[in-house]
Amino acid sequence: MGIFERFLSIWVALGIVAGTLLSLVFPSLFEAVAAFEFAHVNGVIAVFIWMMIYPMMIQVNFASIREVGRQPQGLILTLVVNWLIKPFTMAALGWVFFRVIFADLVDPQTASEYIAGMILLGVAPCTAMVFVWSQLTRGNASYTLVQVSVNDIIMIFAFAPLAALLLGLTDLTVPWDTLLLSVALYVLLPLIAGMLTRRWLMSRGGEQAVTAFVARLKPVSILGLLATVTLLFGFQAETMLGNPLAIVLIAIPLLIQSYGIFFIAYGGAKALKLPHDIAAPAGLIGTSNFFELAVAVAISLFGLTSGAALATVVGVLVEVPVMLTLVAIANRTRHWFPAARLEDTVEKPREAGVG
Repeated sequence: MGIFERFLSIWVALGIVAGTLLSLVFPSLFEAVAAFEFAHVNGVIAVFIWMMIYPMMIQVNFASIREVGRQPQGLILTLVVNWLIKPFTMAALGWVFFRVIFADLVDPQTASEYIAGMILLGVAPCTAMVFVWSQLTRGNASYTLVQVSVNDIIMIFAFAPLAALLLGLTDLTVPWDTLLLSVALYVLLPLIAGMLTRRWLMSRGGEQAVTAFVARLKPVSILGLLATVTLLFGFQAETMLGNPLAIVLIAIPLLIQSYGIFFIAYGGAKALKLPHDIAAPAGLIGTSNFFELAVAVAISLFGLTSGAALATVVGVLVEVPVMLTLVAIANRTRHWFPAARLEDTVEKPREAGVG
């Protein structure tokens, strides 16, 4: 790992502090950046997310994608955790903490909004960011792409019904333009760009050219992550500094949910004897959240200064350090899993003259 990956937790902490301080010193700058959006998708953040995931997309080997059917357990595990476990455990934790444990600390209306924000995080599993976490665990880029792509397709159809069910609202309005635009911006277009880049590099120097080019882009990917974190915390700095107790209260169930979901998925992967480069992303994708969508929907449903919007931003605050610790756990437990990679199952038949 290079200096960026090795000290990523420090860089993220500095990004959080920088975003908070800069927003207090230059509030008009962050207001201008926040206003640069379409369908609740911020154009500047979209650029930074591209910086994060474009290098990962270049590594995608479409020959490997065709072979995912040989090991479908990882994909099935991801979908079960994302859609049959995570939304309901998130809603249950929100209810237990804000209706029972913290009932005397938060008024009922605010508690309902906090729970709503948590639910919106729970029904929006990760998309773009998982490519960062997958890369940090040396995950299978092609398999991760399939997991994310199938997850996005399901989200288009399942997000609204699940959110309506768990929020208890019959007139929930989901900003479909935000959902579809986010999927296109953060998955489809970077995939096409990565595919074209990979094809060009392969024609120039083969796999070695691809590896060298991606290595040069690694700092760009990490800088994209840090810039995204800095902006998000800059946007919400005033709200978060004005209500620190709320941040702590919201963070507690989110932390329990994050670690719990990871160990459910990671333990399931170990039980299924999946290789580590599939097991690690399978655990991480359910733990992380599609925070861009959750924040946008919370704002459109409940308002910019609502408890629901605050809860989704606290989700970002919790997620980045939590995901870094889970990446470290996944890397240190690599020996728990078989070493075979999906690419190996593709290359061996070729070497034998098959396909």
